[in-house]
Amino acid sequence: MSTPPDDDRTRLHVTATPDGTPAAPSSEQDRNALAVGARVLEFEILRLIGVGGFGIVYLAYDHSLERHIALKEYMPSSLAERTSQSHMAVRSERHADTFDAGMRSFINEARLLARFDHPSLVKVYRFWEGNGTAYMVMPFYEGLTLKQTLQAMPAPPDEAWLKLLLAPLLDALDIIHQEQCFHRDIAPDNILMLADGRPLLLDFGAARRAITGMDQAFTVILKPGYAPIEQYAEVATMQQGAWTDLYALASVVFFAINGRPPTPSVTRMVSDAQVPLALSAAGRYSADFLQVIDRALAVRPDDRPQSVAVLRQQLQLVAHKNTQHLASSPGPRATPVVPPPVTTSGPTNQGKSSGFKLAAGAAALILLAAAGFWMSRPAVVTTLEKRPVAAAPVASTVPINVPPAPAAPVDATAILGQIYAARNPDHAVNVTLPASEVHIGERLTMAITSAQAGFVYLLMVGTEGTDFVLLFPNADDTDNRISANQPLSLPRKKWHMTASGPVGTDRFVVIVSDVPRQFRDAGLRKGSLFADFPIGLVTQSVAVPSGVMPVFAGKADCARAPALPCNDRYGAARFEISERAAKN
Repeated sequence: MSTPPDDDRTRLHVTATPDGTPAAPSSEQDRNALAVGARVLEFEILRLIGVGGFGIVYLAYDHSLERHIALKEYMPSSLAERTSQSHMAVRSERHADTFDAGMRSFINEARLLARFDHPSLVKVYRFWEGNGTAYMVMPFYEGLTLKQTLQAMPAPPDEAWLKLLLAPLLDALDIIHQEQCFHRDIAPDNILMLADGRPLLLDFGAARRAITGMDQAFTVILKPGYAPIEQYAEVATMQQGAWTDLYALASVVFFAINGRPPTPSVTRMVSDAQVPLALSAAGRYSADFLQVIDRALAVRPDDRPQSVAVLRQQLQLVAHKNTQHLASSPGPRATPVVPPPVTTSGPTNQGKSSGFKLAAGAAALILLAAAGFWMSRPAVVTTLEKRPVAAAPVASTVPINVPPAPAAPVDATAILGQIYAARNPDHAVNVTLPASEVHIGERLTMAITSAQAGFVYLLMVGTEGTDFVLLFPNADDTDNRISANQPLSLPRKKWHMTASGPVGTDRFVVIVSDVPRQFRDAGLRKGSLFADFPIGLVTQSVAVPSGVMPVFAGKADCARAPALPCNDRYGAARFEISERAAKN
C-alpha cells in the first residue's frame, strides 16, 4: 500500500532548470501535447509532466480504478505531429518506416517492462496502440534523484550507505539480465530515491532485449562518464552485456565518492589518466570495497566482473528479493536543492505496490518520472547495430569469502503485534468491516468502536511487512477523537481508500489512547497527507521486554490535553484485509 495522495505514481525524468524545478515546455511541445481534460480510454489528462524528443508523459486519472497514474505517449516530434485533438500522423511519408520501427520498439519496451516485478524496477501496468501512436501506463512515484540526494549531502556517503544503495540495484539488474535485457543508461539522474529509501531505476528506454540474429541499426543515448567503451562504437571484440551495466553502476559509486563522474571511457581508452579509487579514496572506505569498484570500472570489458553474481560476491553482498532500504538521512545533510518528497512510498509485494490507494487533493511538489529513452536528453548520440550477445568472457575474480547472510530486516508486522500486546486489556476496541476481502478497485470503509472515549490512531503495514504507515490522523483529517461506544466511520469525506492491488494482505492496528500521543521517538516522517515510520533504519532486534511500551506505539502527549488525567494507556484492535483480483 502506497501512502500518498496519489498512490501508485510514476515520476518523469523531466528537463529541469538549474535549481531543479521542472522547465516549462516549449510552444511546439505544447502543440503536440494532449490538452488538459482530454480522455484516452478511461484516462483523463490532468497535466503535462514531461516532454522529450521521443515521447510525452502526462499525469492522468484512471477513472476505472480511481487512481492517478503516469501516461506515456509515443511522440517522436521530429517525425510526427498531432493532426487532431487526439490523433497523430507522420509528417512525411518518407518517415513512416522509421516512425513505425520506433513505435514497435516502444511497445516492445513496455511489454518487457511489464514482465519485470521488483521494488527497484519501474512497473508498467498496461500498454496499447491507438490514435496513430502507442501508450503505456505506469505508477506515479515521488522522490529525489540520486544525483540530487548526493548533492544535498554535506559529505560523501559512507561505505555502508553505498552498499545499501547497491544491493537492491544489483538485485534489480540481475532480474533483467536473466532475460538478456540490459539497461545501458544507468546514471545518478536515472535513479530515483523514493521516500522510503528505496532506489528505483529509471530511463529504461536504452534497454533492449538482445535477440540473436537481429542486425537492425538503432540509436543509443550515451552519458559520457557512465557509458563504457563498448557502447560508443561497433567493435566485434567488445560486445555489450551485464558487464556494460556494471561499469555504469560502478561509475555511479565513483560519482558518489568524488562528486564527479569518471573520465569518459573513450578518453581512457587512448590514455587512462584516471586515478583509481583505491588511491584517491584510500582511508575513507575499505581497500577491498574500492578495489572491487575500480575493477568494475576497467576500460576493457573482459577485465570487469562479468555478472551481477560475481560483483555481488566481491562486494560481500547477499542477494535478497527485498533489501533493506536506505535511510533518507544517512548523516548530517545540507538543505536539499529540490523540495523533499511530500508523500511517502508504500510497501511492495515483489515490486508491486501493496494494499490500498489513499487519495487526497494535496499537490505533488516534485515531478520526476520514469520517462525512459523517450524522454532522455542525449549528451552523445552514436549508432550501433543490434548484434547477438556474446558469451561472457571468463570472469576476473578475486578470492573473497562470501559472508553469512545479514540479520533479516525488521518485520513491521511483528511490531504491530507488539503494539497490540502492550494494550490495556480492560479497554475494549472493536473494528467492523463490511468485508474482510475486497476486490481491487473497490473502496474500503471501516467503523471503529471504543468502550472508552479517547484518541484514535490507525496504523498499517503493507504486504511485504517492511513499510509502516500512520493513516489516521493525517494532514487532511486531524480530528481523531472518539466517543465511548459511538462508532467512528473511516475514512471520512476528506480522504478515501481504494484497493489498488496487488493481490495480498494488509495488516492494521487501531489504537485508542486515553490522551493524545506523539511518535517523535519512533522517527515518524510527515508527508503531504500520511506519515510513515522509517522502519528500514531499524537494524537491531525489535523484541520488547514485558511491561515496556513499544516505541512505535508512541508516547502520551499530555500537554495537548491538560484537562485529562495523564497516563500512557491505550486500547487496541488489530485486523487484516485481503485484496482479491479485480472483478471482470
